[in-house]
Amino acid sequence: MDTFQIRSYGIGELARCYAPNITAGAARRKLMYWISLQPALVDALHASGFSQKVRSFTPAQVRLIVEALGEP
Repeated sequence: MDTFQIRSYGIGELARCYAPNITAGAARRKLMYWISLQPALVDALHASGFSQKVRSFTPAQVRLIVEALGEP
């Protein structure tokens, strides 16, 4: 079994790591919903440059997400 790597991920790509058994769109919506439930995570992501226009997460943003939500 592969271990999860902190690296740059497309939003859909990371979402599929967390929810591999649903469609890519549903996984993306679910991940963004889980993120929205963590106000400190939302603030940290925005401080790191994340916005709705961005289509990928940087390694630093992935680290923030994993620290808040756990490894996929």
